Amino acid sequence: MKKKTALPTELTPETLTGLKTGEPKEVAVGLPAVVSSFQHVFGAMNVGRGAKALFNLNQKDGFDCPSCAWPDPDDERSRIAEYCENGAKAVAEEATTKRLLPEFFAEHSISELGTWSDFELSQQGRIAQPMFKPKGADHYAPIAWEDAFALIAGHLNRLPSPDEAIFYTSGRTSNEAAFLYQLFVREFGTNNLPDCSNMCHESSGVALSETLGIGKGSVKLEDLYLADLIIIAGQNPGTNHPRMLTALEKAKKNGAKILSINPLHETGLVAFSNPQTLGGLLGAKTNLSDVFLPIRINGDIPLFKAFIKLMHEAELKTGEVFDWKFIEEKTTGIQELLKDLEKYTIEQLADDCGLTVAQVQEAATLIIHSKKIIACWAMGLTQHKNSVDTIREVVNLLLVKGSIGKPGAGTCPVRGHSNVQGDRTMGIWEMPPKAFLDSLEKQFGFKPPRKHGYNTVEAIKAMHEGKVGVFFAMGGNFLSATPDTVYTAKALRNCALTAHVSTKLNRSHLVTGEEALILPCLGRTDADEQQGEAQFVSVENSMGVVHQSKGKLKPVSEFLLSEPDIVYRLAKATLGNESAIDWDSFLVHYDNIRNAIEKTIPGFENYNERVRKPGGFYLPNGAREGNFKTKSGKATFTINSYSPLKLAENEYLMMTIRSHDQFNTTIYGLNDRYRGIYNERRVVLMNEKDILKGEWKPGMIVNLYNYFGGIERVATKFIILPYLIPEKCVATYFPETNALVPINSFADRSMTPTSKTVVIQIKSAL
Repeated sequence: MKKKTALPTELTPETLTGLKTGEPKEVAVGLPAVVSSFQHVFGAMNVGRGAKALFNLNQKDGFDCPSCAWPDPDDERSRIAEYCENGAKAVAEEATTKRLLPEFFAEHSISELGTWSDFELSQQGRIAQPMFKPKGADHYAPIAWEDAFALIAGHLNRLPSPDEAIFYTSGRTSNEAAFLYQLFVREFGTNNLPDCSNMCHESSGVALSETLGIGKGSVKLEDLYLADLIIIAGQNPGTNHPRMLTALEKAKKNGAKILSINPLHETGLVAFSNPQTLGGLLGAKTNLSDVFLPIRINGDIPLFKAFIKLMHEAELKTGEVFDWKFIEEKTTGIQELLKDLEKYTIEQLADDCGLTVAQVQEAATLIIHSKKIIACWAMGLTQHKNSVDTIREVVNLLLVKGSIGKPGAGTCPVRGHSNVQGDRTMGIWEMPPKAFLDSLEKQFGFKPPRKHGYNTVEAIKAMHEGKVGVFFAMGGNFLSATPDTVYTAKALRNCALTAHVSTKLNRSHLVTGEEALILPCLGRTDADEQQGEAQFVSVENSMGVVHQSKGKLKPVSEFLLSEPDIVYRLAKATLGNESAIDWDSFLVHYDNIRNAIEKTIPGFENYNERVRKPGGFYLPNGAREGNFKTKSGKATFTINSYSPLKLAENEYLMMTIRSHDQFNTTIYGLNDRYRGIYNERRVVLMNEKDILKGEWKPGMIVNLYNYFGGIERVATKFIILPYLIPEKCVATYFPETNALVPINSFADRSMTPTSKTVVIQIKSAL
């Protein structure tokens, strides 16, 4: 590894790697995705191990994909390839046989590792045993598990208050581990349980709870096959949820139309070649979007208002657009909504979302003539200041069509991490409902804390203010996933101890408290044995299916512990004999954990029996059944105002995005194949007209600045790249530009960081 210029450890190195460009692809997946999948998997392990991993991936008797939370088919699954390119890359990362041994950490200091890119860090292999950074040291050294837990327990028990500890959770954590984790944390005495949902779909949960009475989507996978119209807003399925394309292909063959709404013209919204068919491998394609709207960043509220206004105008003419029977029986607030729409003109609304009236009318026509509509969305809707209101406006549209609670219709927030929804169901939440806490108290005989804890933004602020002594992360890459990187790094460094349960090395291990631990765990692919018996865990996908996941591969190190085992040992070391809980029973067999879940959380009746059935079981979902558990007992129309963002002449609106060689903060490579961008991540995608107006040139190296709250934030050395994106809008990859996302800029009511609405200035780097 060549020596590099030292920069602050928290920032990704500004080294440019040699940008190459080509034309954006017009078709997603196909043979190139198959080739890429095999290159990643068989480049990380031998053929036998790789084949075993792929043949067990997403199978009913195998392990769940450690990547996204897209559901598996309820019926038959392909025995050859029930996975996508992203899933194969995730397996390659986790199941690699490369190992990080103590000698690696002795050779490479933390300061040196900070000069490596995120891609270079992730390629070093699986962490093979627990590592410890003493106070003042610049190297990690090995530590025994027993000593690691004693160290954590000592720090926790010396805190003046349990609320001075923060327990973060990544969305890959299994149901069993998540339930034990929150149980330990609450018996310890705090609700400080921020999680990755705070940074992604928290806005969805708030909006859906307010309007429909449940913070989850309402559709099943089969509903997509029955829909008349599928709206995809603020989502890039080709890169972020590739298996969704198979469902969209089937929907199209069944006659569905697709309306895509996104600032970028993404390949996965254009066409799909199915690699599970010979035709797809040979290049045959299914065209996906019938109408594509290149909306201005954060123009969704005026767009959906325009849709509903045009629908109402058509309803007044024909009486065949609104589902009045559903509206009158199942909803409240329709007249207030229609009255509010009188304040707007179609011309004004179209202009505010960056589209022409003709474009809006073309899309509205699809909606008007559809009876069964599904709305899908992801981070493009959830990471703005007005995200909760945006999603409520989407719900308004579905409600006027009666498109909730019937086959082929409903809400579909597409989750990222593979068990982020399950973790929330298990109680990973800083604001637990009273009923959940009452149930814990009844089942386990201790009084859980009632005061709400810190969410992610609040946790960072508390650490920054010196109010936190211990930060413990169950998975994830906290530093690289969170906003305002420099601010967050200072917050973490203020802790006495930071500890991370991890499989691979990441930047969060390099920005530490005075003392730091890396606790290596089994991954989703690893075989897990307790007391000499093979175990399985369970997860919940985006559509509320709980099913088992059973690792099949031999772990790469004898020193790895499962996540439930880590929580068990942490609880035993910290709580000791004073605990009211029989922790020992949980490690005898994971069935005992599931029995405890069944007694505590509604919907898990006969958990151990039902989870063993192929494909698992669905959790209850009121909205899916037309039962809206709101205060009124009905689905609620809402009034959602908006204020168009006014930019100065030298300002641009930036959204952070993933590349195709990336899943969340994990970087698999340096290419973004679908967008035609290769061997470089430090790029800023700009409209050609903006480049000319700013007197820039393609290929010019610039620095990006944000001045929110009067504070200068900077991300240095980015290459200007012309791209098809609305004027005054730009796009950059995260985590490289997370440093520009202000800690104090977040969504109303959900406090999700506004990573898709960052006002920046661009200045020459020379």
